[in-house]
Amino acid sequence: MRLAMIGLGRMGAGISRRLMQHGHEIVGYDRSAETVQKLAEDGATAASSLEDVVARLEAPRILWVMLPAGAPTEDTIAELAGHLSPGDIIIDGGNTFYKDDIRRAKELADKQIRYVDVGTSGGVWGLERGFCMMIGGDKDTVDLLDPIFDALAPGYGTVARTPSRDTLDPRAEKGYMHAGPAGAGHFVKMVHNGIEYGLMQAYAEGFDVLKGKSSDKLNEDQRFDISLPDVAEVWRRGSVISSWLLDLCAIGLAKDHMLEGYSGHVADSGEGKWTIEAAMEEAVPANVLTAALYARYRSRVDTTFGDKLLSAMRFGFGGHVETAQ
Repeated sequence: MRLAMIGLGRMGAGISRRLMQHGHEIVGYDRSAETVQKLAEDGATAASSLEDVVARLEAPRILWVMLPAGAPTEDTIAELAGHLSPGDIIIDGGNTFYKDDIRRAKELADKQIRYVDVGTSGGVWGLERGFCMMIGGDKDTVDLLDPIFDALAPGYGTVARTPSRDTLDPRAEKGYMHAGPAGAGHFVKMVHNGIEYGLMQAYAEGFDVLKGKSSDKLNEDQRFDISLPDVAEVWRRGSVISSWLLDLCAIGLAKDHMLEGYSGHVADSGEGKWTIEAAMEEAVPANVLTAALYARYRSRVDTTFGDKLLSAMRFGFGGHVETAQ
């Protein structure tokens, strides 16, 4: 299939290259001409403007917007809508607030433009490992786009098959799912990121406790000189708390045992806050997720070793830079 990728940052470029590796054609556009040229060198068609992007596609046009949530995405989709025709498809693969998807899908439907929201997880590793996707939109459009999603997804890989899934959607086993109508994809991804906050905070606090045992504030016979890189490594192998996040902890600690290269001032990209707001609307207790979000706020004024580990994990999966100044 031929489609446009608008926004060629870490995720947009990775998605584009993985699609091209699977035989799809990419028309690439970014505000940085240098970034566009780099993708063109790998086989993409370079576009010089949004209008040029549209001109290089055939109906029904497929345009994937991979930009930061908020104004960059909102303004780009509004401008694109002025150039598109009935039946064309806009995909938002960023971390958009799901209520904005619902509104936007209705506005575009009035122009007979189809809209799909794709919550995308995989970070800088997605090009190699594949991208986990949670998709919102009408069934016919999502089915039409299936070759794109199938190419991007990790596939069955080496993950053990789950028993009793015979009557369920097989796409989920490949790493992507049709979550429901517009907004449902980003809603699932929003909760995914809220859970991610909680998991990361648990690792951060645990390693902070381990590190504390070397403190001179304790009696000498209660101090342990524990190798944190070794703890992370041994827990990766057979432990019930093994995970990709723990893999990233092990990588970060092996490179920098005390994580001195990280500031520990941990940012949040909005999804954690939105998850808590959804929990409040639904009257669902979310104690761990709320505490994890507040811990990130606290890290900006009072940094701990655990916060530095959070920064190391964020750098590991998403290339987010929170280094020490």
